[in-house]
Order: sequence, then C-alpha cells, then structure tokens
Amino acid sequence: MAWLHVHYHSETLRMPVPMEVLLPQYHSGGSRKVSDSGPYQTLYLLHGMSDDHTAWMRRTSIERYVEQLPLAVIMPAGHLGWYTDMVRGRDYFSFLTEELPAISERMFPLSGAREDRFIAGLSMGGYGAMKAGLLAPDKYAAAASFSGALDAVDVWDRIGPRLAGDVFGSREQLEGGRNDLFAAATAIAKSGQSCPQLYAWCGTEDFLYDANVRFKEHAAGLGLPLTYEEGPGDHRWKYWDLCIERVLDWLPVRDARVE
Repeated sequence: MAWLHVHYHSETLRMPVPMEVLLPQYHSGGSRKVSDSGPYQTLYLLHGMSDDHTAWMRRTSIERYVEQLPLAVIMPAGHLGWYTDMVRGRDYFSFLTEELPAISERMFPLSGAREDRFIAGLSMGGYGAMKAGLLAPDKYAAAASFSGALDAVDVWDRIGPRLAGDVFGSREQLEGGRNDLFAAATAIAKSGQSCPQLYAWCGTEDFLYDANVRFKEHAAGLGLPLTYEEGPGDHRWKYWDLCIERVLDWLPVRDARVE
C-alpha cells in the first residue's frame, strides 16, 4: 500500500488543498503480490470538525485495515466547511461530490463507476458522507456515518449563529432545506431514485446519540436502506477506529486480495 501526500489547486474552492491517499501497490516478487492492478474501488473518508485530512492516518489503523484490499482511500481536507456549499464561504459540497472524484480519477487508477465509489466519515464528516449519499445518489454505492452530526438543525444550535450562519444561513433557511438530512431523506424516498446503501453507528454515551436515533427512525419510516448499529461509547477515536474496520467488512469491496 502506497501512502501519498497530495497538494493541488482546487478550482472549486479557489485555493490550494491537500489530501492523503492510500493506493494499492503492486509487488513484483516475494510472498506478497497484488492480484488486482486497477482501476480500483475508492473510499472517500472524511474528517470531523476538530480534525483535518491527516486525522484518519494519525489516529486509526486504516492503512493496516486496507492493505490487503484492492481499495484506494482518499482523505480530503474539508476544513470547517461542513461539506456544504456555504452561504458565505466556499463550495465544499460541490468540491466533495464533483471536483474531488473527477481529479482523483484523473490522477490515479480509480474506477469512475457508481458501484465502485464509497464515502464515509465521522461527526461532521458523517454528516458530509450521509448528505453526499442522499443528495448525489448517482455518485456513490454506499455512504457511512460514525457518530455523525445527522441533525443539522441541532448542529446549528450547537455551533452558534456566527459559524452556522456562514455555513447554512439562518436556522429557518436550514430547517427543511437542502442541507437538512431529514428533508433530504424524505426527498430521495419520494423521488424514486436508487438510494445508496446507508450505514450509521453511534455510541450510546455520545452527545449525538439522540440525533442518530431520530435519523434511524426517520429513515426506517421512509423505507431507506439504512443499516444502523450502536454500542457503548462516546465521541472518541477509540470507537471510530473500530467503526472503520467494521464498515470495510460491510462495504461491497471486490474479492481480489493481496496474495
């Protein structure tokens, strides 16, 4: 597995941005040999509000978990943009769902097929991943959230009007609008579009637990394909490390392995 530090200029965000990339690596000899040389399936893995694009590499064993999978992992910088086209700021949702896949698939041997793209994240990144799955369902086969901030109206109240207003606009603009996941879930259920497979986990001691339960019940009532799990835990990396290993088993990753 190759670990790449990538810096490039984003036209969508109008600034230089970094990302961490894990890419399957061919081994020509010895006991380890990659049987699949690409194009690879890809997991876009999003960080939370208190972290950056390096957090998954620094705080989990993600590299070890994927070393025998023909799966690339793209870990972009989302800053404090909530993976949202901000009312006063930059277009992080367009960056995430349009520019990032396009530029990654030009740079690396990645598949551009919907069935080969997955997205996941924790906390703020869980919100971004779930929103990407619901609002850009033609782009992803699966979307997963770990301790996700799935109730954006609750987020607005928690982070306060200064930051929340820049990202989402007023509370009234947010509630029931495009960035409200409850409204987005209702919209995709009514649209007849094919919804990606959805996954959510939250610890029962997490401050976001109630919001996750409400979203689970809302999705179940709509008949959306949501796998929901919970267990003891709060808002810490020790639980998200377990989550990413678990969700890698849940994702429909191809069978080709490192031999």
